[in-house]
Amino acid sequence: MIIFPAIDIKDGKCVRLTRGAFDTAEQVAEDPLETALSFCAAGAEWIHMVDLDGAVRGERVNSEIFTLVAEKSGLKVELGGGIRDMDAVEYYLDRGVSRVILGSAAINEPGFAKRAADRYGDKIAVGIDALDGIVRTSGWLEKSEADYLEFSKKMEAAGVRTIIFTDISKDGALEGPNFEQLEALQVAVSCDIVASGGVTVIEDVRRLAAAGLYGAICGKSLYKGSLRLREAINAASARL
Repeated sequence: MIIFPAIDIKDGKCVRLTRGAFDTAEQVAEDPLETALSFCAAGAEWIHMVDLDGAVRGERVNSEIFTLVAEKSGLKVELGGGIRDMDAVEYYLDRGVSRVILGSAAINEPGFAKRAADRYGDKIAVGIDALDGIVRTSGWLEKSEADYLEFSKKMEAAGVRTIIFTDISKDGALEGPNFEQLEALQVAVSCDIVASGGVTVIEDVRRLAAAGLYGAICGKSLYKGSLRLREAINAASARL
């Protein structure tokens, strides 16, 4: 299982939110590139990054930060937030980002997700962010009518190979992931599943790896010290 240390960017700063609420934004690091370099030094191969401003505005906002990290950190960058059209997909993939995440655009225009997946294969992921099992969009501010499992099946049928699932109620809460929903998703589709939200301690990592998940995103737990990145990577690798 791959461990994805996370950096979310808001107003050009490294922040973490609690349960997706923007008014809970807390700066957790000074410099995005230096933080990414520290993750690389600890043994990470990937980094998960989110343009929070872009997610709300539906456009690229902090793009220079992400392309710099892709160029200079030695990490593969997985990026979401505000990627709503093929121009944005191409912009990032042409500048060294390894995988882009479609969120609101996939729920609002499933055909776009299919076109992107057809063209770019495993460089496309879909982020499914849900509250009480119902998918949210636009930086988690808007409620859709889509059930997370049914939407996941539609994305699988569209050719999407990677799904990043977040239970918003767990995100940044340091209370553990929603194992029940993740396990249901793992059964429902054949896509690679990345767990996001609530990964807090090393036992969470071991349990997710034992369940056969493709990856786990670790954010606030790394910054608060309840989880050590190198230990998490070792625990995840031990389950391969």
